[in-house]
This record gives sequence, structure tokens and C-alpha cells, in this order.
Amino acid sequence: MAAYGLYTHIQSNRHRSIALLVGLFLLVYVLVYAGALAAAALSVRADLNTLLQLAWIDLLKAAPLATLGTAAWIVIAYYFHQSMIDALTGGREVTRTEMPRLYNLLENLCVSRGITMPKLKVMESDALNAFSTGMNEKQYAITVTTALLDRLDDAEMEGVLGHELTHIRNGDVRLMVIAVIIAGVVSFFTELIFRLWFYNSFSFGRSRSSGDREGGGGAGLAILIAIALLVVAYVLSFIIRLALSRAREYLADAGSVELTQNPDAMISALRKIEGRGELPNATSAVMELCVDNPREGFGELFDTHPTVEDRVAALVKYAGGHDPGPIALPQPGQDETPADSAEPPAAGPWGAAENADGSAAASDDQRAAPEQQSPPPLPGPWGPHSG
Repeated sequence: MAAYGLYTHIQSNRHRSIALLVGLFLLVYVLVYAGALAAAALSVRADLNTLLQLAWIDLLKAAPLATLGTAAWIVIAYYFHQSMIDALTGGREVTRTEMPRLYNLLENLCVSRGITMPKLKVMESDALNAFSTGMNEKQYAITVTTALLDRLDDAEMEGVLGHELTHIRNGDVRLMVIAVIIAGVVSFFTELIFRLWFYNSFSFGRSRSSGDREGGGGAGLAILIAIALLVVAYVLSFIIRLALSRAREYLADAGSVELTQNPDAMISALRKIEGRGELPNATSAVMELCVDNPREGFGELFDTHPTVEDRVAALVKYAGGHDPGPIALPQPGQDETPADSAEPPAAGPWGAAENADGSAAASDDQRAAPEQQSPPPLPGPWGPHSG
């Protein structure tokens, strides 16, 4: 169902979440069938139809175990995905006492719209980024980097927090977590099957009985079909994440403006984050949850986020914001105004200003001109003047 507005987008995300979970089990069954087909081709010499039938029988036998394994994976991810993400990023939960500025900004936004306040986490990083996680109200959390706190003012910080709150309210976070689970399950089963193939091929070889050899050789074609199924399943798991429309970022930006009534702050925040959001220890799955994902695909075909330029243009066009253009920021640890560039105090109307030690500061003309000696006294009518 296409989402044309905020509420239809929320409803669409709920339907997509259910569809993704159903699709996860189907992908696992495809992987199991591919593994069974490859195993049959490596162990039995028969025609292709026979190998397909043997693989189907093996799938029916393995389906209960595959279903239980997938369900267990979902349960583990449901309850422990936040702990896994925190282990990767180093995020830690903070309280009002530890981070009063950040805590108050988030609390004010939640109170103004009657939103349940999520947990607040901070991670040590020079990157400028933030992301939200969770599957329900008890788990929702917003994580921001320390550099983001240092570089953004209160209005800009409110814009970022409003962006993440909108993701939570719209159900985008739950949908993205499910997509990450799918990618993890498919990657795990694909790697497991490949390892089993290599193990079987080296350990058992092509041991076939004389009766099997009479059946013909469909093994090569069967293996090609199995590999094709594995590739299709893996590509589908990747496309699923891309199918989560990039429009969710535009809606989150718009939701932030709705919460803060300040489009200029959201634009300024995006400009500061632009190109500075790379989290070195984060996986691609975590980066897809962030405000901005600087990791690019082929052109823009596989990008999970619209470009900052496109997002800013949308805010300017539809929210009436003003674009300051790319914003230059000093490197981490570099002062905004170096002490060496401090200008000396200017002279006042009644003389030179005093230095810190109480001595008079030289004026610009005095510093620029070389020191001059007083000219010798001119001779008067009764001889030279005395000193």
C-alpha cells in the first residue's frame, strides 16, 4: 500500500512489518531447499528431477527445525538487539543529572506532543550523527554522539531529536530493525550452507554407488540451481532494506519541523552533519538507522538515505526554510578562534589602552613606525637652547 501522508505511512509500516516477518521465513525455506539440493547433488548421481524431489523431501524434514531456529533468532533479536548495537557503538544510557541539556530538550519535545519519552543514550565519537532503535515503547532509545552535542546548538539539537522521535512515532524504527534481522538471518544461513558444501565436497567427495551412476548426471545443473537460489535469497534480503522507501527520511524531517516549528534549525543541523556522520565501528545495518548515512552505493541506486541536498531542498520548498549552504566546521579538538590571532586592545580617545600588566599598549601607528629619536635643538638668536 502506497503511503501518501503521515497516518497512511504509519499504517503502511505496520503492514510491511508483518509482510517482512512472513517473507523472512520464506527466504529461510528457500535457503534450506538450496542447501538440500546441493547436498543431494554432491552425494547422489541421479537425473535432475530425482535430485529436486530428494531436496524437497529433505526440506519437509528440515522445515520444523528451520522454523524453530528462525523464531529463536527473532526472539533473541527482539530482546537483545539494543545490547548488541550498544556493544558495537559503545552507547550508554544517561540521566538528567548527567546530561541536563540533552535530557531537557528531549523531554520538552515529548511533553509538547504527548509522546512517551524514549531512553537517551550517548556514544563517544567524533562523528556527527544520531539514531533510534527499539521494537516497542519499553525499548525505544535515541543515541547521539558526543561530537553532535558539542557542534549543534539547542535549536539544531531539537531538530535532530525531533527527527528521531518522528521515526519512532511512524514505526520506521521497528521496520528497520526487522529488516536488519532478516539480513542477519539470511547471511548466517547462506554462510552456513556454503561451509557445509565445502566440507562435504572435501570430506566425502563424490561417493556414488554403481547403481547411482546408471541414473545419469544432473548434479552439475542441480548445483547451479542451488547457487542461483542462494544468490537470489541474498539479493532479496538486500533489496528488502532498499525497498523501505527513502521517503521515510523526508517524513522524519517534516515531522521534526512539525514538532519544533523551526525548519531553519533542521536545515542547519543537516548541513553540519553532512559528510561528518561516519561511525567507524558501526555496521552498515546500524548506519542505515542514522540521521545521515554517508556510505554511498552505486550512484544513488543503493543509497538508504536521500542526499542532504535533496532533503534541504525539500525543507526549503515545503517548510519555508532557508539554506545557508555547506557549513565549514573546525577539526575535532581545534579551537574556533586560536589564541595567537587575538588582536591587541585598541587605543581609547584619551590615550592607549592598558595591557594586562598595567602598562600602556602601543597604538597601531606606534607599532608600525620604527622608533625615532627626538631631533637636536635648533640654535636660537642667543645661541643653542639648553636641554
